[in-house]
Order: sequence, then structure tokens, then C-alpha cells
Amino acid sequence: MSEPRKLEVLRAIVEDYVHSREPVGSKALVERHHLGVSSATIRNDMAVLEEEGLIAAPHTSAGRIPTDKGYRLFVDRISAVKPLSAAERRAIHSLLEGPDELEDILERTVRLLSQLTNQVAVVQYPHLSRARVRHVEFVLLAPRQVLVVLIADTGNVEQKVIDVGADVSDEALTELRARFLGSISGSQLDLMQQVLPSVVALCPPALRGLAQVLAHGLEKLTSSSREERILMAGTANLARSNVDFPLSIGPVLEALEEQVVMLRLLSDMGDDPRGVTVSIGRENPYDGLSEASVVATGYGPGTNAKIGVLGPTRMDYPTTMAAVRAVARYLSRILGG
Repeated sequence: MSEPRKLEVLRAIVEDYVHSREPVGSKALVERHHLGVSSATIRNDMAVLEEEGLIAAPHTSAGRIPTDKGYRLFVDRISAVKPLSAAERRAIHSLLEGPDELEDILERTVRLLSQLTNQVAVVQYPHLSRARVRHVEFVLLAPRQVLVVLIADTGNVEQKVIDVGADVSDEALTELRARFLGSISGSQLDLMQQVLPSVVALCPPALRGLAQVLAHGLEKLTSSSREERILMAGTANLARSNVDFPLSIGPVLEALEEQVVMLRLLSDMGDDPRGVTVSIGRENPYDGLSEASVVATGYGPGTNAKIGVLGPTRMDYPTTMAAVRAVARYLSRILGG
């Protein structure tokens, strides 16, 4: 059996199984695909694929289904991911419209990616080790209450209401905002601890106590902005795929709920030359995802954050990889803009 024909037969089995959810037999392959050989030859080819562990026979059927190893070979040999349709490209382009706060952008992004792939979409918030201060705002809410707002150049917005301990005027806040902004605008968030004390020291003595309280509030915001978080959409799609998780869908839902599992999985996924990384079935280090696949890629300027989808191993890999890659590129363009 030649290597090209082996890959062609495997591709046909994967495509038919993904489409029909039914184990694939040699007769169906001959009827549906122009493989140029007889049904007997296809049966021999399937026997070879089974010996190599690329397909397997479910005990209830004479047909064959791909194994994790079979999906892996199929994914590795995809020479080019399937192009998106004009409608899908228009849907992604619509991301460029609407609110430009990071939270809104990421929520729209995971919703869209989930709709495009019919899987669970997951996005990590950008890692902010290289993010810089774009803007700072102090807003007087009550005589002693100030809303402190920190906006990063990645679009992250962090805010916190703090009690400053004494009545404060709008004029004092306006002056301090100008001083802080003039000193820390463009500074890296992870260097704020070193920068803020010098800002406080340069403030007029009468405002120094208030400046210290505000600086402490900003420091807290930079810490919370570095916490790793993810957003998800489309968990209901898993329920519709219940038949694809014969052991149990419970561990998959638990992995999604336990955000640290997904964060670690996304962070550990390496980079692929095609720009999209695929982790299939038992390749996933978390046992609960042994019947699932994760397709992910990095996005954003100066971050190592990832966006991707999680679904059953029986997924349309070319379409899913194309959607993940395209959405990541649009997201990077929005955040870089």
C-alpha cells in the first residue's frame, strides 16, 4: 500500500466519520470517494490502517472509525487549512465594529468562534508582562470615595473604588491625575511597583498622603490585571455532542469549569508552523479530556495568550483550524490597532 493511497483512504474515513458519526465501511468508501481501486483493495488498505493503529472497529459495527493516532496523522498531513466562506469572513469582520473595551471584544470573539465551529470557544486574557499604561483616571464618587481606573495599551480596563480616609476635592484629584499620568503613562505594568513611589515623593506635601493612597490603589490594580483568566462560550454545544463522549461528558465539563486546567493546557500547547496547534484525545495531559481535542493559537501584540476551541475528537479539523486562525488574526488586528 503506497503512502499517498494510505493517506487518501484515511482522509476519506475521517471525513465520512466526521460527517455521518457512523463507522465507515469499504463499500461506502468506494461509493462515495473516487479512490480508483476495488472494494477488495480498500478492505486490504483498511486492514493495514487498522494494524498501524490509525483506525479501529467499534465492537457494535463492521465499519471503522479513526483513532487518536489516525486523527493526528490526518491533522499533520493537512497541507493547507480550508479557506473560510465569504459569510464566515463577514461575520469575523463584524468583530471590528462595536465597543472596543477588551472585555467586550473578547466576549464577542468567543461567541463568534463558538458559532463558527459549533464547539466550546475559549480565550485567555492577554498576558500583561509587556503591557503599558495607556491612561489613568480618578473619579470622585463621594467625599471620601474615589474610583481608580487603570487602562492598559492591550485594552484591559481595571477599576476599583477606594476609601481615601478623608474628604477630598475634585481639584486635588485633577492635579494628582495629571501628575500620575505624566509620570507613568507608557510605563510597563510590571514595573509600576518601582515607579509609583517616586511619583508620590514628587507630589506637594499637602497632597502626598492622598497620593500614597491612590498609588496603593493603582498597585493593586496592576496585580489583579496580571491574574490569568479565560472566557468561554458555547458549552451547550457539548450537550449536543453527548454521543461523542461515550465514557462521560462530566470530566470535560469539569475541566472547563476548573479554569486552571484549561489555562495550563493552553499555556503548554506549543506553536505549530501553520500557526494552529492541535492536541488530540489522550495527547491532552488532563485525563478528563481524553475524548476531546483542543485547537488553539496565539493572538495579540506582545502577549502569549491563546484562543481556541474544545470539542470531541470527531471534529472537522480543517474548518476548525481555519476558523481559529482567522479569528485570532482579526483579534490581533483589533488589539494592535
